[in-house]
Amino acid sequence: FYPQDHVYELLNTIDASQCHFDINLNFDFTRSYLDLIVTYTSVIFLLSRIEDRRVLIGLYNCAQEMMHGHVDPSYARLSQMVLEYDHPLKKLTEEFGPHTKAVSGALLSLYFLFVRRNQGADQWRSAQLLSLISSPPAMINPANSDTMACEYLPVEVMERWIIIGFLLCHGCLNSNNQCQKLWKMCLQGSLYITLIREDVLQVHKVTEDLFSSLKGYGKRVADIKESKEHVIANSGQFHCQRREFLRIAVKELVTVLTDEPGLLGPKALYAFMALSFIRDEVTWLVRHSENVTKTKTPEDYADSSIAELLFLLEEIRALIRRHIKVIQQYHLQYLARFDALVLSDIIQVCLLDYSSEISGKNPSQTVAPRLFFFFGSLSCFSPPLPQLQPQAYTSVAKAPLHLHENPDLAKVMNLIVFHSRMLDSVEKMLVETSDLSTFCFHLRTFEKMFAMTLEEPTMLRYAIAFPMICAHFVHCTHEMCPEEYPHLKSHGLHHCNSFLEELAKQTSNCVLDICAEQRNLSEQLLPKHSATTISKTPKKENLREKARSRDMDKLHINLTELALTMNHVYSFSVFEHTVFPSEYLSSHLEARLNRAIVWLAGYNATTQEIARPSELLAGVKAYIGFIQSLAQFLGADVSRVIRNALLQQTQPLDTCGEQTITTFYTNWYLESLLRQASSGVIILSPAMQTFISLPREGEQHFSAEEFSDISEMRALAELLGPYGMKFLSENLMWHVTSQIVELKKLVVENMDVLVQIRSNFSKADLMASLLPQLMGADNVLKRMTIIGVILSFRAMAQEGLREVFSSHCPFLMGPIECLKEFVTPDTDIKVTLSVFELASAAGVGCDIDPALVAAIANLKTGFSNNIHCLTKAVIQVSAALFTVYNKNIETHLKEFLVVASVSLLHLGQETDKIKTRNRESISLLMQESSFLTLDMLESCFPYVLLRNAYREVSRTFHLNRVPTSTH
Repeated sequence: FYPQDHVYELLNTIDASQCHFDINLNFDFTRSYLDLIVTYTSVIFLLSRIEDRRVLIGLYNCAQEMMHGHVDPSYARLSQMVLEYDHPLKKLTEEFGPHTKAVSGALLSLYFLFVRRNQGADQWRSAQLLSLISSPPAMINPANSDTMACEYLPVEVMERWIIIGFLLCHGCLNSNNQCQKLWKMCLQGSLYITLIREDVLQVHKVTEDLFSSLKGYGKRVADIKESKEHVIANSGQFHCQRREFLRIAVKELVTVLTDEPGLLGPKALYAFMALSFIRDEVTWLVRHSENVTKTKTPEDYADSSIAELLFLLEEIRALIRRHIKVIQQYHLQYLARFDALVLSDIIQVCLLDYSSEISGKNPSQTVAPRLFFFFGSLSCFSPPLPQLQPQAYTSVAKAPLHLHENPDLAKVMNLIVFHSRMLDSVEKMLVETSDLSTFCFHLRTFEKMFAMTLEEPTMLRYAIAFPMICAHFVHCTHEMCPEEYPHLKSHGLHHCNSFLEELAKQTSNCVLDICAEQRNLSEQLLPKHSATTISKTPKKENLREKARSRDMDKLHINLTELALTMNHVYSFSVFEHTVFPSEYLSSHLEARLNRAIVWLAGYNATTQEIARPSELLAGVKAYIGFIQSLAQFLGADVSRVIRNALLQQTQPLDTCGEQTITTFYTNWYLESLLRQASSGVIILSPAMQTFISLPREGEQHFSAEEFSDISEMRALAELLGPYGMKFLSENLMWHVTSQIVELKKLVVENMDVLVQIRSNFSKADLMASLLPQLMGADNVLKRMTIIGVILSFRAMAQEGLREVFSSHCPFLMGPIECLKEFVTPDTDIKVTLSVFELASAAGVGCDIDPALVAAIANLKTGFSNNIHCLTKAVIQVSAALFTVYNKNIETHLKEFLVVASVSLLHLGQETDKIKTRNRESISLLMQESSFLTLDMLESCFPYVLLRNAYREVSRTFHLNRVPTSTH
């Protein structure tokens, strides 16, 4: 197990070189050393948590032996290591005993930094932390520190170093009082620390279990129990107060930097400190809310205002990215005009006595490069060469220049490193200080935080931070595990999509709820409510309904907050996908508006109830008017939303396959109004241009004039539009044709008498005897009356369409009417029908009704070349021939059917229109012959082809026709 050897070889080399570690002086060198220890220990911990580790290693060895004929050379060593690390802490403490001095020295350098970073909210407030306006004269002064990188070092990282470091080198806790104080302070900060991703270490339990097994650690065990009680009692409120402070302080910082982005140059450190502090508090809350399940104070591990912190973090990241040129330009000048001069002066002072030794070779110069390359290959954090190499050179015992003896040089080096990062590593700094990809492994907590945010009205404006945080998940990927990328990508996109869907749903619900109230208000202005309004007690209308006003106030507040969050960013990227929040809102608004319009219609197929077109139109206008007023606030294309929704309502089905108001009103007028008109319950009044209900008990539940007068027809045309009115006309014509079919049957029954009447209409005596022979005269009058009723209603609907079309598109109506005037009786019939079809679509009345012509034309049962007679010849002649020759008629007709079917299948690939004009022959054969059945046809044609053909015919029929009715 060679990595283990490399780690311990490196640790021994460090001890032999007597390296000096101090986080304040050689930050990168010390951080790399501590990260190396913690990473190695975390790997051992995770290995010990795999329950089937022995089985897996054994299976691997067996597979290796079966494939290659010999065991893996490292199997014995690996097996031995797994056995030794069954109890990892016991073995690790033995191995790290010799390294106690170096580890404890590195940890002790954290003491003052850890104390400062663990101050409470009151101390932060007293120091006016992160405030740019606390001292206006110093606002443009560069923010400097002796330990620049330490200012944004995550507290979680320091806690991990201290806990694991003192677990491995616990001997110094009894011998060094400062080590003991640092350790106890760290134990009082958290109940859990992260090993990797979602795997955590239960700090107090693991430490207590280890120390309880050691002699002389009774006091330390008591310290652990005391610290645990302190954490449980105080840490929740401690971090809650810090989050509250950060919400105020960072909001002020963002406001100032947004107003004056030039301050990002001198105050860039403040921005990264704010990011680091927010990240510390968020990760602490995530760790503990995920793992602390039983507690008397659950509110300590939940924060309904966490969205604001996440939002502020994203705001600072956006500011830095937006004004990165400002930061780079400032620090470029800073490096050239200040850092270079100061460094030159300090080097001249510090290295004056060592210039001859540095130019020569000595043992320390062979050790330092080795340390650097070891760290670069094994540590989990490997800074660039210019930062780590000078620190390694000056931190070994035999170095000609010791960094701890020249603190001024260390300060300048730290300053230059920070300024260099501001020049070329800003994005890496953002990831280091503000990466919240930990949410990718705590999805349940992430979702709970989002749900809590939606329940808190004041936090709704910050909810957009949750989908934006999903962009951080890309930082979970690692080049050594490329197979994880699709899984992490699906997680990120799924949660980003679900968050935006929920936000869009909440926003559209809020919009439509307010629209409903606006519709209620507009309904009160309808003429039918005028008597109720006038009869109210004086001054009563001025009394405000408190309950309703409170509800509406809440809806408007929520809508304002949701509009802010949906309109905060135009787009952002998640795993190479560009996400547009406004598109989510547009799609939800469109779907909800469609459902709202259908709901306003109030159609009930059972009771045949529906809203009057004028009332529905008033409600739709109220909805649309309010949505249009939100155009500049929502960020969505509301014009497109309204246009798409209204256009879908002019079709029989919307994009979701649901019935629209076009279908509802078509069904209702056909099944209710016209059905009763055909039975005489409702009559047409030409003077009033409306249908009128006759007073009869138990016959109807509505007043016909309220649904068919001029204003209602206009409203109907306004709602359905040309497409919907065309659909209505087609269905009216379909009912006309159904009556014509019945009339044709009557004509066939009376054909002989009718022929004689036509030939002898001038002979009165003969006519007197022929007329009584006609059967079904009353039926003819009834069906022609029904046709007249339907056509009269269609004429009224067309007139309403013409008026609406003239009002909306007068520039189109004029040319259409002018074109219609040019049609004369001598004009070609095809041209005439084309012009009349255009005019009819605009509601203009025509001498020839193109819809009726098209409907009747489809009733033709013959062809102009009498080809339809072919089938009768085939059937009759073949039957006679097979009888003469004493053959089986059915068998031979089946053979004929097979040949005809094959020819018809070949016609499917034929492009010549002349050859493909007789496709109906097979169907006609089935109708004419008593010997052939559809079962026989299925044996010739593929069943799938027949099924799909019938399905397509049925689908087209139901799509373009409403259910049939018999008048």
